[in-house]
Amino acid sequence: MAEFIGTKAAILIGGRLLVTLRDDRPDIPCPNMWDLPGGGREGEETPEACMIRETREEVGLDLAGVPIIWKRRFASAHHEGEMTWFFVLRLPATAENQIRFGDEGQGWRLITPEDYRTLPDAVPYLRDRFFLWQDGQTALSRPE
Repeated sequence: MAEFIGTKAAILIGGRLLVTLRDDRPDIPCPNMWDLPGGGREGEETPEACMIRETREEVGLDLAGVPIIWKRRFASAHHEGEMTWFFVLRLPATAENQIRFGDEGQGWRLITPEDYRTLPDAVPYLRDRFFLWQDGQTALSRPE
C-alpha cells in the first residue's frame, strides 16, 4: 500500500451525512469549518485502520467490519507531495444513537447531502471529494 499521511470518512447515517465542526483556532487548517471524521496516520497504520481509529476517537463510532462503499487516494490539501485517503461508508439511522463526540472540535450534526452541497463553511476539498463519489453514483444509476 502506498504511503499516506491521513484519512477522512464521509459517513452516511440513515441517508444523512455526519459532519463535525472544527475547533476555531488559527494554528489548524480550516478553523471553524464543517469537517468529516478523520485525521493523521499513527505508526504503520493502514488507511482503513487509521480511518477506523480516528472515527472512534472523534465521534465514538466503531466502523470495524462496516463495508467501505468507496475509497480513493488524493493528494493532500495541506502537505505538498503527500497523499491522503477518502472513504465513504453507510450506517443505518440507528447508528445516530451511538455517536459520542470526542474532545476535538466544537460539535457534530447530521445533514442531508443536498444541504452539504451548499454549506458555505464546509471544508471545500472534502465536499468536492464526497460529491465526486455521489455524482458518480447518480451517473451510474441513470437509464441509457
